[in-house]
Amino acid sequence: MENRAGGIVDVPIGSENSLKFEDLARFAVQDYNKKQNALLEFVKVVSVKEQIVSGVLYYITLEAIDGGKHKIYETKIWVKEWENFKEVQEFKLVGDVPLS
Repeated sequence: MENRAGGIVDVPIGSENSLKFEDLARFAVQDYNKKQNALLEFVKVVSVKEQIVSGVLYYITLEAIDGGKHKIYETKIWVKEWENFKEVQEFKLVGDVPLS
């Protein structure tokens, strides 16, 4: 799928992007913990999608530990690099990590 303004596209979590996405996911977990007085522990990024807007909206699926249980969360983070701006738009529980 081509990357065009407004469309949401999958982003490969390659080594060149992994640190950036991990930092964004950690930022979202910290934001959630602060706002909800929670103690989630970030584990890993599961998948990433992005949408070009005025900046970029990143849709990150991540794994975090909540009370000893591994759970999957989805977060939406708005980033405007040129303004050094990032804001968590949404953070929600999806469910438990499937047993492998």
